[in-house]
Amino acid sequence: MKTSSYMISYVKGKLIEKTPTQAVIETNGIGYFIHISLNTFTEIPDEESLKLYTHLHIREDAHALYGFYTKTEREVFRQLISVSGVGVGTAMVMLSSMSPKEIQQAIASANVVLIKKVKGIGAKTAERVIVDLRDKILKTVEIDAVSAVSDNTIREESLSALDVLGFSRKQTERVIDILLKENPKFDVETLIKQALKNL
Repeated sequence: MKTSSYMISYVKGKLIEKTPTQAVIETNGIGYFIHISLNTFTEIPDEESLKLYTHLHIREDAHALYGFYTKTEREVFRQLISVSGVGVGTAMVMLSSMSPKEIQQAIASANVVLIKKVKGIGAKTAERVIVDLRDKILKTVEIDAVSAVSDNTIREESLSALDVLGFSRKQTERVIDILLKENPKFDVETLIKQALKNL
């Protein structure tokens, strides 16, 4: 039954163990084994008390609990697994490769190339994700953010070029992001030239 996936809304308790792919939270004497993404792993604070928003995935042979640090990440996960051909494993790989916001923006801006970079996702699946989810995502993602991400390839190409020129990634990212915010219409050549003036 579909609603059973929503049976456990969250788990709150003492963090017993965490790795990049799983966490164990003890609550009322029960230790819950929860699958997590790399994104959630990096967000989890090093504190004893922890709350993860959960999704119970039920198959004939197993019941698995997936946990997320934010409701947004859980919602993105649920949207992804609603797409034909995207299982829980693929959705977790996506959420370990990109942040929930990056996934939303990539879908909203129809960035097939970016989604296709995720291990296990081919062009057809990437296109299906965009077709199935774009309208839903556009209702929740800011339009400004979407237009900025449509220029994500320009950003990456510019950063790569500046890497080759010997500038540190941390420094160039800050300058590039400021420039793109001021003028999202820059092409690669102009963006690099403007960045060099500011580095």
